[in-house]
Order: sequence, then C-alpha cells, then structure tokens
Amino acid sequence: MGTTPAPLIDVHRSDDRSETNLTWLRGRHSFWVGGRPYDPGNTHHGLLLVHNEDTIRPGTGFDTHPHQDMEIVTWVLEGALVHQDSAGNSGVIYPGLAQRMSAGTGILHSEKNDSRRLGRERPTIPVRLIQMWVVPDEPGVTPGYEQLEIHNDLLSGGLVTVASGMTRHGGEAAIRIQNRHAALHAARLMPGRPVELPAAPYLHLFVTCGSVELEGTGALSEGDAVRLTSSGGQRISASAPAEVLVWEMHADLAN
Repeated sequence: MGTTPAPLIDVHRSDDRSETNLTWLRGRHSFWVGGRPYDPGNTHHGLLLVHNEDTIRPGTGFDTHPHQDMEIVTWVLEGALVHQDSAGNSGVIYPGLAQRMSAGTGILHSEKNDSRRLGRERPTIPVRLIQMWVVPDEPGVTPGYEQLEIHNDLLSGGLVTVASGMTRHGGEAAIRIQNRHAALHAARLMPGRPVELPAAPYLHLFVTCGSVELEGTGALSEGDAVRLTSSGGQRISASAPAEVLVWEMHADLAN
C-alpha cells in the first residue's frame, strides 16, 4: 500500500475550477483534464482522476466516443441523461440513480440530454451531472455496465455507499467497481443530523448542492471540494438540506 501520506486538508473552492464552455456544454473540472497550461500538481487525488461537473443543454450531448481501462461513475443532479454504448446497454440516468461503466478492454458510448432517443418526451431543461473516473485494479477487464436506484436509501440522511470495490461493502446494495481500494458515498444532509467522514489515507469531499459545515475546516458551498489525506472522523453538518459526495480511497496512483 506504500507510505502513509502526511495529514492534510486542502480546500478547493468552486470558482477556482477550470472550465470548458461550448454552445451546448459547460464543464467545470476539479482536476487537470488536458490542454494548456499543464498543471502537474492537480492531476488526481488518491485514485480519483476525473471529477467533472457538466451542464448539457436539451437536445445535445456527448457523441459516441471511446474509453478504455477506466471505472466511470455518473451521478445526475438535475434533469435526465441518456446513455447508450457499444455493448448494447442503454438507459436514462436521473437524480437518485447511480451508474457505473467499466471501460475495460474498450467501449464506445454516448451521453445525451435527449430522451427522444429512447422514445420519451423531448427534454426541456439542462441536465447537470457529476462524472467521476477512478483507475481499475488491473487493465483489460471485460467492459461492463450497472445502474442502481438508491433514492430511498438517501432519505435516511446518513452516508450511503453508492459504488465500491472494497471487500467490506460486498454485502451492501451498492454498484461494484473494479478497484478494491475505493468507494463512493453520498449523503443528503438534514438539519441537526450530521454525518461522519470515514477514515482513509485519501478522501475527496464534494458539495453537490446547498451549504455545509466541515468540522475543523468551516463553511463549504455548492461546488466546493476538500481533499483530505490520512484523515477521517470529521463531522459534516448542514443548517438546510444539502448533498455531498465522498470518495474513500485506500491507495494512490503511485502505490
């Protein structure tokens, strides 16, 4: 597992993210995703390589494109996203439904804010989503797809495991990813009901909506992120309904 990293809490504010602005897409990137200038200090955290917040206009989206050797988890915040891929999978992803695509040896897929592709009504609002990529344990696995409705679990207000490759989450109703050192959790926070962060060498906390208070750090607003190392146990609270995503990682790309 390598050397244990020194304890660190690193806050990244929403407005500090880089952006991609096109006629049909606004992408906000937590990590460097290509282009210039190259940012060698912001390529990943733990096993998390990509953490994008994308807003896609109605009737548009990402045309068919390839991926390989990557675990891709999509979490929709508003609207609905249509997924179709070369393995024959298709579906509509909406808030409260988590999706995972294992690219493995190679897969083609498209992601559209265009529900007419599946015989549904024409979309009228943008879709806003968080897409996250983590590296798999090993390359060359068979491509796979999974989605899971967890809306009812989130109503508890606690930290809910959304996706995991960790052994200890094997019996839980969570999407399985191809990395035994990583797990994604979500919480819809309610006033007076704080949740506690898990202990791990690497944590990534992201506020998807609302405002929260992280113990020992202070106030965090929508779009803010915190990268923690050798940490855990801090409590997150909210004075009004809010939502957070938390990646728990027990390895880094270097070990």
